[in-house]
Amino acid sequence: IDICPTKAIVAPYILDSRKCISYLTIELKGVIPLEFRKAMGNHIYGCDDCQIVCPWNSFAVKTDEESFRARDGSFQLIELMRLDDEAFRKRFKNSPVKRTKRRGLLRNIAVALGNSDDPFAVSPLIDALSDHEPLIRAHVVWALGELIGEKALPILNKNLKNEEEQIVKDEINLVRQNYS
Repeated sequence: IDICPTKAIVAPYILDSRKCISYLTIELKGVIPLEFRKAMGNHIYGCDDCQIVCPWNSFAVKTDEESFRARDGSFQLIELMRLDDEAFRKRFKNSPVKRTKRRGLLRNIAVALGNSDDPFAVSPLIDALSDHEPLIRAHVVWALGELIGEKALPILNKNLKNEEEQIVKDEINLVRQNYS
């Protein structure tokens, strides 16, 4: 029960799916609630923490399949953050990741980069502030606030002047409130 980062396992055999990282990163189509973003860590497509500690899974055989091995975290996330619509479709053509659509995946990547403490993530996140998807921009705002704190304010204030989408404005105002 304690292994769940978002406390989605509320009692033995009881899951609050609205808190589950798999739900938040795959099924949820909108804004990820603030209360879960830090707890999501670097999860960008589901979470199997509960599967790892499940007693039934102690009988599972580990795979040698290369595509299931862990990859270099934030470097790959930075690369993925730069995907445009066409590159996303091409890269994930036959993948279940397509289910999240580009906006969902990049939303999740923005959250993971915001949790990464990686200074190399700042530049691609700033670039993503001009993405055509408001959902992505909103989460990028949060990520910049997490990564560079008060230093994000001049960048965000500049973007606020031209931003038309309320979800992005709301995120900018939250970051501004945190540092005023």
